[in-house]
Amino acid sequence: MIIQENISLKKYNTFGIEAKAKYFCEIKSVSDLRAALTLDGYPDLFILGGGSNMLITQDLNYLVLYINIKGITTVWEDEDHICIAVNAGENWHGLVLWTLKHNYGGLENLSLIPGNSGTAPIQNIGAYGVELKDTFVSCKAIEIATQKLHQFSKDDCKFGYRESFFKNEGKGKYIITSIQLKLTKRNHRKHMDYGAIASELDKQGIIDPSIQDISNAVVAIRQSKLPNPEELGNSGSFFKNPVLNTKDFQSFISNHPEAPFYKVSETEFKVPAGWLIEKSGFKGKRYGDAGIHKNQALVLVNYGNATGTEIMVMAEHIMATVYKNFKIVINPEVNIIK
Repeated sequence: MIIQENISLKKYNTFGIEAKAKYFCEIKSVSDLRAALTLDGYPDLFILGGGSNMLITQDLNYLVLYINIKGITTVWEDEDHICIAVNAGENWHGLVLWTLKHNYGGLENLSLIPGNSGTAPIQNIGAYGVELKDTFVSCKAIEIATQKLHQFSKDDCKFGYRESFFKNEGKGKYIITSIQLKLTKRNHRKHMDYGAIASELDKQGIIDPSIQDISNAVVAIRQSKLPNPEELGNSGSFFKNPVLNTKDFQSFISNHPEAPFYKVSETEFKVPAGWLIEKSGFKGKRYGDAGIHKNQALVLVNYGNATGTEIMVMAEHIMATVYKNFKIVINPEVNIIK
């Protein structure tokens, strides 16, 4: 375990923001992590995973712990299911590809989501009708204050829409070291409810898709809409889709009957933030090296040398304009590091 000083974080965040960590340590095992948590004489800790869900707005005067614990193992299996343990440093899409190679179903709709497996429960990542919680069994996490390893069940994690225990009550208290997922080995449940998937499969002439076909369709859709972070800095969807109660939704839809929406429950309705942003005139706009992607208004991008502050100022302008136009509050999905 080596402590480095004044390390650039540009390659460690998918926005490609240039910022420096005062101290930096790569963590390759749970024992490394425990040792790092007991170090004296360093500033506060900052836990870094895949760097895909964060916007850094300044240099970090912290000891940055880069969680890079690798490995996938089988916990148990029977004829129909397999439960796997995935260490926190495994790349998420790499994990999806691994499951498809073995014909394990459950993650195919979550293809091409950036980031690492250890941060997936924090956001309860989701896409195209599927969320992490649908296959999630449990996770293990180190308590920062005591260095004790705890196991959290699905109920313990309190998953919601892009929410979890680790994003709320447990924020800053635990570091996830591994997750367990239950996947199907046969009779896969195929999620093709989202129209975009059905349309893509139809375009490819596929009537009875395999889980690989569904993954390929999701990848094609995402690549057509979302920029590759290696080519254009971004953090995927920057904003959460707002969920409105019945009263607010009726007021909104009566004024904007053309707006798309998804019924979440009898009393809740989700409105696409991307639609609100596009209708507010931001799609494809650019402010220096900070901008809104031309194909997807939900994605903020760094064209090369934007600072985190410049992107955040742009985001605040978008949020204020959307509220002025629609009386709807949209909030960032990414973590803003100030």
